[in-house]
Amino acid sequence: MAARTEGFQQKKRLSSFLVNLTLTIICIVWLVPVIGLLITSFRDSGDIFKTGWWTVFPHREYINTRQIILDPSVNVDGNFQIEGITTNFNDLRNGVTAPNGEKLTWYGNKRTRTIDVAELKWVGFSTNMTIKNYTSVLGGKTVTFKDATGRDVETRGPNLGGAFLNSLAVTIPATIIPILIAAFAAYGFAWLNFPGRKSFFIGVVAMLVVPLQIALVPILQDYTKLQLNGTYLAIWLAHTGFGLPLAIYLLFNYMTSLPREILESAFIDGASNFTIFTRLILPLSVPALASFAIFQFLWVWNDYLVALIFLNPQTQVVTMALASLVGERGQDWHLLTAGAFVSMILPLAVFFMLQRYFVRGMMAGSVKG
Repeated sequence: MAARTEGFQQKKRLSSFLVNLTLTIICIVWLVPVIGLLITSFRDSGDIFKTGWWTVFPHREYINTRQIILDPSVNVDGNFQIEGITTNFNDLRNGVTAPNGEKLTWYGNKRTRTIDVAELKWVGFSTNMTIKNYTSVLGGKTVTFKDATGRDVETRGPNLGGAFLNSLAVTIPATIIPILIAAFAAYGFAWLNFPGRKSFFIGVVAMLVVPLQIALVPILQDYTKLQLNGTYLAIWLAHTGFGLPLAIYLLFNYMTSLPREILESAFIDGASNFTIFTRLILPLSVPALASFAIFQFLWVWNDYLVALIFLNPQTQVVTMALASLVGERGQDWHLLTAGAFVSMILPLAVFFMLQRYFVRGMMAGSVKG
């Protein structure tokens, strides 16, 4: 019996170790590109073109220490000796390592007759960081940077700050409105009896499988007739309609798991449905509300298709601004990385603030008894 118990504990420890190892690997795989994106967004444009983002950490690299100028009598078209090795122009163009560990690299073309000598040395943390990338992206200011050839280039950054505010103006109402409507509807489906209750709820569940793409053209035609296209109200209503089925279904599952005795006691004390909903149901449903808020906020914030159809270019959101940035400044990595990280900051903050409710809300109603 003791041997069986010990074997079970060993299997449990091994299983726990494998699970933790797998989760650690997944976290590392997810964090590495995020860290790279963050570091790149603070680097100078010239450094981005020359070296990778990981070079900001201590590492060993070849650093030029001196130059060798060949004597005019040396025939650079054939093999010749230098620093104790026999080599030629083509090999030196790719770099040749000398016996003492130095790296010899030809500088320029044959006419220069110059060879760079580099030694492998440890380099500490890079201090060449800047916030100019963010000021350029957020404010749309004119900035000057060096390209891969070292040439000064003057350009005007995108006004991502305005797009950020537009995204807030779209996302916050488009998250709050469906939560309020869905909460009322879920309470009705869960605790009220009215004609057609099951049929209406089946219709709501059926709408979960309808792709939003097939509804865009009819909605756009209706908005054009009502002169709503291009307004914030149009996109608020669109996101509310697309998000309501999931919200109602999620909140319904949670509300049906609440103890019936609490509601019955409130009814006996003379509380109305509105009082029960505002004083009991909403406070008890915070985990489910927060779970849907995360889903809806992330979906609306990262939405590109709906915003592209229902908003004007003058009121573009972050996703539209980033798409324009990729098309217009695809070679400006310093701007792209800064803009990408700006678009990630708020969704990450919302998720981490509400994550403690996330699992509780998602598991709501999954186990009953």
